Amino acid sequence: MSWRKMKFGDFLTRSKIPIVIQDDETYKRVTIKIKHNGVSLRDEEKGSKIGTKKQFILKAGQFIVSKIDARYGAIGIAPDEVEDAIITGNFWAYDVDFSKVNIEWFNQFTNSKDFYDICERASSGITHRKYLNETSFLNNEISLPDIDEQLRIIEEFKSNKIILNKQSTELTHQLDLVKQLRQAFLREAMQGKLVPRDLNDEPASKLLEKIKFEKEQLISNGKLKKQKELLPIKQEDIPFNVPKSWVWCKFGELAYITSGSTPKSTAFVDEGIPYLKMHNLRNQKIDFFYKPQYIKEEVHNGQLKRCRAYPGDIIMNIVGPPLGKIAIIPDTLKECNFNQAAVLIRPFNPKLNKFIFWFLNEMSEINLIETKGVAGQNNISVTQAHNMRIPIPPISEQNRIVSKLDELMKFCDKLEESIKGSQKQNEMLLQQVLREALEPKEKQE
Repeated sequence: MSWRKMKFGDFLTRSKIPIVIQDDETYKRVTIKIKHNGVSLRDEEKGSKIGTKKQFILKAGQFIVSKIDARYGAIGIAPDEVEDAIITGNFWAYDVDFSKVNIEWFNQFTNSKDFYDICERASSGITHRKYLNETSFLNNEISLPDIDEQLRIIEEFKSNKIILNKQSTELTHQLDLVKQLRQAFLREAMQGKLVPRDLNDEPASKLLEKIKFEKEQLISNGKLKKQKELLPIKQEDIPFNVPKSWVWCKFGELAYITSGSTPKSTAFVDEGIPYLKMHNLRNQKIDFFYKPQYIKEEVHNGQLKRCRAYPGDIIMNIVGPPLGKIAIIPDTLKECNFNQAAVLIRPFNPKLNKFIFWFLNEMSEINLIETKGVAGQNNISVTQAHNMRIPIPPISEQNRIVSKLDELMKFCDKLEESIKGSQKQNEMLLQQVLREALEPKEKQE
């Protein structure tokens, strides 16, 4: 099989069909997605709302390049839906000489590292605003097999890609099954079906009496403000049955709950008290060093005193989507603060924190809350957080449940890790198949 060198300009000819935008006409506009995700119809707009009046017409089947984002994969073939759409000078449209290049072969080549490197070398300007130089771009050479061989190669590649895409779909399905498995474990745990019960366990009603006493002591000592009485849970409001030794109660009975706050920009410093935002709640853990921020100690102990957080406290986001980001403050953060998109849940009995954490991860109660949408976001109020219902087992049974869940979640973690490893191998194999399809054998060797 013979390959020959050919410049882009040998088979790509710039198409410039000018058009002057008329205010009373409607025009189709296109978008080119980065990462080689294709060309599609962006919208249809009245000419009176289009600022740039001198544009160009795009034809279906043309090769189109964004001179700004080509190095990020903003290239592709114009589909039928964008026939006669308009493009500005920032998009370049090319007619293709199909006697020299198979457009599907070339389209796959434009998704290769070699092509991205070509676009990078042919671009100039500041780091975040580089522009493709057309002359430099068209003068780049690539190795091309003859047209019949291009067709054979692309058909073989498409067949291999179908197989690999099926494997990718199956792996994605497997990840979803692991997610469902996690939720099944949590659901069974919260319904008292995960671990055996011990008749010698002190019933949860006794635990709740002790917590109520401890709460009253905190109030009488001035360490906690007296709260509005919570309405009791009616029998008809209980979402599912639990063992007799368990008891349903509300979060406000079990824990101190408060929302976070955002101080003025002058409160933020290079070194100080760690300050959490919702991007620090990652994979149901606190990752403070992902975009870390700090606030002044006097703000932490003054303006934001009510929302100081300590190891063992639970943080839950209350602004979404998504809702359900939950984490326990780790021992590595001796104290910290957090913004208004979260609530702090501090159990009056610290031994409850891990059970509460897993209950919140089960999501059934969060999903039942009537969230109030504001500007496209869902919100859980502090009052709603106080009134969330939770089934409480005896403390000994809680310990057994938490221990079993820790074990099962580690098992799920290993399953996920294995599947994601297979996904990575599948992606690498796809790139290898693409490389072999686009490069001469002697270069591969």
